[in-house]
Amino acid sequence: MVLRGYVPTSEETLQTLAALRLQSLNSDFSTHTPFPRLEELFPPHVLHARLPPPPHRPPSKCRGARLRAGLLAGGLWGQALAKQRVERDQRLRGRLREEGASTMAAIVEKWKLLQGMGRPEAMAAYVALVREWPGFGSTLFDVDLHAVRPRLGVGQGQPWQWASLTPLSPQSPVGSGSQRLWLGIGAKAVSLYKPGEPEPLDSFCYGRISSFGASDSSTFRLSVEDRDLLFETSQVDEIAQLLNTYLASAGVQRLPRPQEPPTSPPTSEPTVLPQGLCPAAGPWQHRPPVGSSHS
Repeated sequence: MVLRGYVPTSEETLQTLAALRLQSLNSDFSTHTPFPRLEELFPPHVLHARLPPPPHRPPSKCRGARLRAGLLAGGLWGQALAKQRVERDQRLRGRLREEGASTMAAIVEKWKLLQGMGRPEAMAAYVALVREWPGFGSTLFDVDLHAVRPRLGVGQGQPWQWASLTPLSPQSPVGSGSQRLWLGIGAKAVSLYKPGEPEPLDSFCYGRISSFGASDSSTFRLSVEDRDLLFETSQVDEIAQLLNTYLASAGVQRLPRPQEPPTSPPTSEPTVLPQGLCPAAGPWQHRPPVGSSHS
């Protein structure tokens, strides 16, 4: 989770976590101890983020300019451009090695400070640091929030509204176009995070979720109170299974009705939620993915 970048925290904390991992694996620092590779201790994307972005080349304004550029690319000018790209790649690799060596040196210095700490103590300190993130314990999924619209029955005939963030609370700004987010599914709530940000953009407990399901193999729908959220993801089944597990453990009644049309309002009595969860927005129901069957 840490190495994949799913624990948003400072580089200083990431280095401390790496040192604690070394202490738990190898005990006290020693020059004779084999070192793991840096990518086994520290998130690689943090090092890559330090590299300068590639130079921006403005697009050619006319067809003739693009044609001349294409002809030049096949001659001496193209060879010069290829040489520049090779040289730039070499510089970036050298810079990445320097950043990696600097980071490893900082990790080793922190490791030396842990002398005398036992393996259980190091592991406990590691977990304690990770637990400081409010989303600790949640399973994170990479999703694209593709669209948001009022639920059917609330705003009949409303088209999908393209949104960059969920307008589920006054603090959630709305923009245009889809946006890559983390969908965090925990024991008590579902949250949306901007990748790398420690605080959720929005969070809603299971009492606010009225239904969920799959529109197709890569599209997941989550209905929260008066809104339908549409996500694109390659992990539709995993998300649905995890939601089922948490809802079952929370004691929320499941009302599967795959035979009902999507526009049919629920007719059962409101679900009684366990104490400690927020009031239900309505009965929760899980519609299985299209083409699936349940015994």
